[in-house]
Formats: sequence, C-alpha cells, structure tokens
Amino acid sequence: MDGRFITFEGGEGAGKSTQIRRLSQKLQDHGREVVLTREPGGSPGAETIREMLLSGGARHLGPRGEAMLFAAARADHVDATIAPALSAGKWVLCDRFADSTRVYQGEAGVDSAYLDLLETAAVAGLRPDLTVLIDVPAAIGLERVSRRSAAGAEAPDRFETDTLETHERRRALFLDLARREPERFVVIDGAKEADEVADAIWLAVLSLFSDQLVQDPQPVKEPRDGA
Repeated sequence: MDGRFITFEGGEGAGKSTQIRRLSQKLQDHGREVVLTREPGGSPGAETIREMLLSGGARHLGPRGEAMLFAAARADHVDATIAPALSAGKWVLCDRFADSTRVYQGEAGVDSAYLDLLETAAVAGLRPDLTVLIDVPAAIGLERVSRRSAAGAEAPDRFETDTLETHERRRALFLDLARREPERFVVIDGAKEADEVADAIWLAVLSLFSDQLVQDPQPVKEPRDGA
C-alpha cells in the first residue's frame, strides 16, 4: 500500500505536537505504520541545523541566510527520512514543512521567488498529500507557550519570542496559503478542546483517505481457555 505524507502547520502554541501524536495513534490503530518527524530536523544533518536555527545562532545571517539553512535541512530530511519511509509504504506525519518557511521567512521579507527556488531544490518534487493547519489566535498560542515554559518545559525558542504582531502576521499568511490551496489544506480551529481538535483532524483524514482507512481497527483476540 502506498505511503501518505501529512504535514501539520500553524503558529506557536497551536498544539501541533499533541495532535500529531493523536493522529499517529489513530492510524496505527487502523494498521498503518507511521513515522513521526519534524522540521527543522528529522534527520541527523537536519537536527544539527535545527539547533543553530532555533537557538538564534544563525540570526546574524539574516532572513535569506536562515531560509537557505532551512532548505538545506529540508533536503537532508527528505532524502534521509521522508522519501525512504514513503517508498516503504509508511505514513509520514511531519510537524512543519515547506509552508512554514514560506510563512516565517516570507513574513521577514524574503522574496517569494527566492523561496520558490529553495523549495524546489529542497523537496525534489515531494508535496504533502494533506496539510493540517491548526489555526489559533496568536495571543492564545503565546499564552500556551508561556504556560509550557512556566511548567518546566523547554524555554521559548528564537521564533517564539517574536512580538504578538509578528505572530499575527504569520497567522494571516498561513490562512492565505490555505485559501490558495484548498485541495491540500484543511483548516482546524485549534482554540477548541484538544479532543474536539483531534476529532476534526480525524474526520478530515478519513474524508481524503477513506479508501485506505475504511476498515475498523481489528480487536485483539484473547486466547481461549486451554489453548
């Protein structure tokens, strides 16, 4: 059976990490082999670049330089992780992909034609079968980031510390991408309870991949007495 590539996008604190894990479990319950991955990162080379980008160590390169690093990480990620998994028939769920570069570096002023060239080189023709955009107002997302940090999780990264206005502009850019490619995107209201968000994502996945997910999960058979 062919593999499928589903990406999750959204602003900071949208709940992507939670929902990608929930969808992974649903797919595994339906007998699919799932690979969870992320960007930047997802392969040894890309993880090295991730540390440089999220720590702010590459900020001095400017938005164009950062866009090049994202593209380099993505190329390694595609070659080392995503493409082999899809070829093996696995379902790949990725926390961020090329749309995030278009939004984050695009908002920072990088020319769209330049981003087009970088994306073409990095993805080698690979496009998501479905992109789940979890949309939340920037203020809600940043409040979640703040609570997470206060609870002892990792400190906010280089992008999470940007201004509220910057996050709102990124939100608008994500929504604009979704409007321009409705055949690929599904927009989910991420301000709702996590269970409601998960249900909405699952319905969207079922509507697109019903031919592969129509069967119910198979119950585990208990051994009979004396077996």
